[in-house]
Amino acid sequence: MSNVVPEHVSFEAVPGIALPGFQNTHSHAFQYAMAGIAEVHSENSSDDFWSWREAMYQTALAVNPDQVEAIATMLYAEMLRNGYTHVVEFHYLHHDQQGRPYSDIAEMGGRLISAARKAGIGITLVPVFYQQGGFGLPPQERQRRFIQPDIDSYLLLLDQSRRHLSTYERATLGMSVHSLRAVRLPDITRTFEMGPSDIPFHLHLSEQLKEVSDCVQYCGARPAQWLLENLPVSPRFNLVHCTHLDDNELRGIAASGAQVVLCPSTEGSLGDGIFRMREYAGLKGQWTIGTDSHILLNPLEELRMIDYQQRLLSHQRNTFSGEAARHMIEMALVAGYRSAGLPQQSSFEIGSRLDAIVYHSQSHLLQTTSEKHLLSCLVYTADSSKALGTIVQGQWVVQSGIHRNGHSIKEDFLRAVRALDLR
Repeated sequence: MSNVVPEHVSFEAVPGIALPGFQNTHSHAFQYAMAGIAEVHSENSSDDFWSWREAMYQTALAVNPDQVEAIATMLYAEMLRNGYTHVVEFHYLHHDQQGRPYSDIAEMGGRLISAARKAGIGITLVPVFYQQGGFGLPPQERQRRFIQPDIDSYLLLLDQSRRHLSTYERATLGMSVHSLRAVRLPDITRTFEMGPSDIPFHLHLSEQLKEVSDCVQYCGARPAQWLLENLPVSPRFNLVHCTHLDDNELRGIAASGAQVVLCPSTEGSLGDGIFRMREYAGLKGQWTIGTDSHILLNPLEELRMIDYQQRLLSHQRNTFSGEAARHMIEMALVAGYRSAGLPQQSSFEIGSRLDAIVYHSQSHLLQTTSEKHLLSCLVYTADSSKALGTIVQGQWVVQSGIHRNGHSIKEDFLRAVRALDLR
């Protein structure tokens, strides 16, 4: 085999350290329009997830398809700037402002795929089955844009969503029931059985204490307990949050091979609670990360929060055995591929798709750090200001903090959000 380099090959020398691009495995794109504005709390008020949800409903009821596309494009460009190169979009904003299906019932999902294409990020679109307002309760009027009344209507939505994949080569499909509280329990099992068997399955699980107590009162079992007893939980499953698990549930999920999808910045913002990572890691459980409501968009900060939460709870520093930084990066990537329904790949192997976030190796801390400590130094000290840029499929999409289509993306975002007048 010849070692002669063909004349047409060019090289670019970059003073950087590359990590594989991250998968953001839980996103509600429309919520980016309200990031940071639900943080004013009246004196003597009880402000929790359920009051935050009222602000979310206001946003959900206001946005039109053009605005959703503009907001999502800006969000996805910001994800890329921070090192996410694929997003799993947990999508339940299906209908128009009156709750009527669009003539193309997958219109809004198509807009999200269009946003991903404009930004240059990969996307797994996960249309969500949302049927009721709580355990045994009819849907609320404010949820009218989310609701599919029955399994057949959801499966039709899923099928119509698949058509939009052809518009973007980096788009793929997942399926979901929103949560145990949002879909009738018999319909959860039937949806899983009737839906495609070759795509990822996502749902929120045990996020809030009220959700757990309501589930026990309604069906005599905790949410994770019910799931483990009624569905064949496996590596295909992606269980979002899981902030309130007992010992049996923690062991059962770890043994199943399912991914727990952690969103620590959102879980902290909403007061959800803290996942039992120290014990879960000891059980060799699988997990990955997402940004959910997008109060924060930096994968390294999400990873640090996961570790530091456990240190604060346990008063110990060894959340993970061995090199914590390497463990967290490898887990987030390997489980992230599975959660997104992507084939596993060796990120920097010749012939593989090159998606990477590149950090400046000449920043003062990294420049003075030995190879032994380099990854730990990067994970525990770097922020977005240290990023040289993001590469997708071998091409720079972001350089020096600037997205290649950043000006037009920002202008569309400003126009959309100003018209909403929510901020």
